[in-house]
Amino acid sequence: MKKKLAKAHRRYIAGLGEYVPGVTTIVGQLAKPALISWANKMGLKGIDTTKYVDLTAQAGTLAHAMIISHLKGEACDTGEYGKTIIDLAENSLLSYLNWEKSHKIRLDSAEVPLVSDTYRYGGTIDFLGWIDDIYTLVDFKTGGDIYEEAFIQCGGYYALSGMEIHHWPIKRVMIINIPRTEDEIFKVAEVPASLMEIKYWPMFRCLLDFYHLRNKGKDRWVPKKSQTTKRRSSSSKGSGKKEQTCESADGQQQ
Repeated sequence: MKKKLAKAHRRYIAGLGEYVPGVTTIVGQLAKPALISWANKMGLKGIDTTKYVDLTAQAGTLAHAMIISHLKGEACDTGEYGKTIIDLAENSLLSYLNWEKSHKIRLDSAEVPLVSDTYRYGGTIDFLGWIDDIYTLVDFKTGGDIYEEAFIQCGGYYALSGMEIHHWPIKRVMIINIPRTEDEIFKVAEVPASLMEIKYWPMFRCLLDFYHLRNKGKDRWVPKKSQTTKRRSSSSKGSGKKEQTCESADGQQQ
């Protein structure tokens, strides 16, 4: 079987050669009060949050890669990870597979990198396809719970996949939170596409506008001799084909 590296790095490049931010970079501007509360509780228990976060973050990255590889029918390369992380990630994968048994899954595409020239941002979508015969955009999470910022993040993905680029017939957006440790829970939350359009995409747009205003004058451009891989897609205005570019590089933005 074809092997897929568990860790991918991607930067997004708009049509004129400008590096643009990824969806998670945009949403990362939001404050995270739940994280502050969690860190306080961990500190009271005498747990080093830096080491704990590093361990669970790596397990989450690998679990995500394992699930995507499973969906695409590929083998996942775990060579760069230690046994503890692999064990945690495999438990996460088993949690997902147990859920999958109760549903009819038909993949359209996975890990889809897209860039919007119009709004100057990019993102990589985990899953597009049919779940129980409903065309669904899915974002996989590994953590303690599902928070509203996850839906705001999906508002950015929804715009790229459903409105801005390809006009895929997305009917709903689903977030699947997969546990890595015993204190985390498996949880699924979903919203109809209509709520993406009237709430979460507008919320994402506010963050996107803020990001571009905050970074005005700091635009970065691709060197002329840079090697890139271009992805063709149609524009939202129906004005013909535009080049959408994603470049493999150090420093991930998704």
